[in-house]
Amino acid sequence: MRVSHRRLGALGLIVALAAAAGLLFLAHHGGDEPDPPARAALTTVWPDAQRADLPGNLPDGPIYHPGLFLDARTSIGTAPAPDGTAVRLVVRAADGALRELRRLPLAGNPAFDNFTSAGGEVAWTESAGGRTSGVWAASLTTGAPARLLTSDTGNPVFYGSQYDLVIAEDRVHWVAAGPGDAQVTEIRSVPLAGGEVTVAEEPGTWSLSAWPWLTDGAGDQTGTTRLRNPVTKRDVEVSTTGAELTTCGPVWCRVMVLTSDTLARIDVMHPDGTARRRIAGGDTRAALPDVALLDRFEILSEPQPDSDLTGTEALLVHDITTGRTVDVDPAVNGTFSRGGVLWWSTGDQDHIVWHTLDLRTV
Repeated sequence: MRVSHRRLGALGLIVALAAAAGLLFLAHHGGDEPDPPARAALTTVWPDAQRADLPGNLPDGPIYHPGLFLDARTSIGTAPAPDGTAVRLVVRAADGALRELRRLPLAGNPAFDNFTSAGGEVAWTESAGGRTSGVWAASLTTGAPARLLTSDTGNPVFYGSQYDLVIAEDRVHWVAAGPGDAQVTEIRSVPLAGGEVTVAEEPGTWSLSAWPWLTDGAGDQTGTTRLRNPVTKRDVEVSTTGAELTTCGPVWCRVMVLTSDTLARIDVMHPDGTARRRIAGGDTRAALPDVALLDRFEILSEPQPDSDLTGTEALLVHDITTGRTVDVDPAVNGTFSRGGVLWWSTGDQDHIVWHTLDLRTV
């Protein structure tokens, strides 16, 4: 991940706050709310949802790290070569078969990141030595070799969001910091077929959200204050009050309300402030940077009494549509999501198991 130096400090503060705890909302907002439905287990609430439990190691031995699931069993991710000389990017099919897309020498400290897919294509970024070296793509249907779309990435800014790289309108889009200390964001894109990079400038600091929306505040400790549709030139001001950290997409915002010394409650609302309601109390945390997956599911984690010792937390999914919170797993090491599939790990470094839930099938 490459982040402009002028944004790094504020971004670190945002991430620390969001990962640290859930939040309290002021009492005058909660007095008349009805009690939410009782929490229930995943298998009880969504018995027909597509799920899987997958081994953490590839058949040839190395530990596999998914970067994107196409469904509950098919994924794209990375693993070292068995001889330890390279890192491989592979497609892992539902039956366990592997298709190698790329291989980079381990000596260059390589990384494959920011996976996204649409229309039978997958795109990602590659980096070495901490610097992004290019945007790549591959067909998921033809079996053709991976192709470099461009090495003209600018000074890309990635926030750990599923929208850091977006495929839309037959192009791959990302944001980059403007040259020097200019307070401008470059909205960059390249055709999926490869070619010249197009650059559009937006004053201020912006990140990509659900296409074609942009959100501000990713490098600001106050969070999102405005959304912008650069196609229609429409801006939406986010309605917040008090000491709140707000993270928004075009449909829902996650509102984390601060007391003087803690984070104590999580609410959701529309960006204009309507439909605001509490979804979690002070013992719950936001598990992902992205808000309201599929405009419906907020992913939460809940520390347990032994979390400081085990490093694990319970994984929850709050269904905004029904108001129900679903218990997914009591002891999770890490939680991830892209494209509507949620996945998480259990076990230790030598015995990882990957678990998936395709929220599109709920």
